[in-house]
Amino acid sequence: MVRPCSDKNGIKKGTWTPEEDRKLFAYVTKYGHWNWRQLPKFAGLARCGKSCRLRWKNYLKPGIKRGNYTQEEEETIVKLHAKFGNRWSKIASHLPGRSDNEIKNNWHARLKKHFQHSSVRNEKSVESTQERDVSLEINNPFHSISSSTPQTHDASPSSQQTP
Repeated sequence: MVRPCSDKNGIKKGTWTPEEDRKLFAYVTKYGHWNWRQLPKFAGLARCGKSCRLRWKNYLKPGIKRGNYTQEEEETIVKLHAKFGNRWSKIASHLPGRSDNEIKNNWHARLKKHFQHSSVRNEKSVESTQERDVSLEINNPFHSISSSTPQTHDASPSSQQTP
């Protein structure tokens, strides 16, 4: 079994320095990202390949949008989350410039609370509607008969009895 990169000797963990960011950006811009496992050695970084890949993908890659989300972006995230669940990469593919990690963080920090709050409100609304219907049935026994089961009257001669 392969040891995680954080267990290897000489591999740095934690916060990236501006100098490390410059090295990674310069190397990937010039040579591309052909092999993330080998890249740190050639770029002069004491980081593992996975750390370099995630740093590039989530922070340094040109075109990544930073900062606040627009109302349209947030609505898109809510709709796509309802459709795909926590498949952040799938959701990110519909939002150019936003990384899957950034979308996930925004969901958990902002949207999830709002979404759950509105879901609870909707559930309470459904419950109160159901309670009202039950109350109507208790107070008016004919309500349940007339609204739930259609009554048919058979007027054929065989159903009519003679005294």
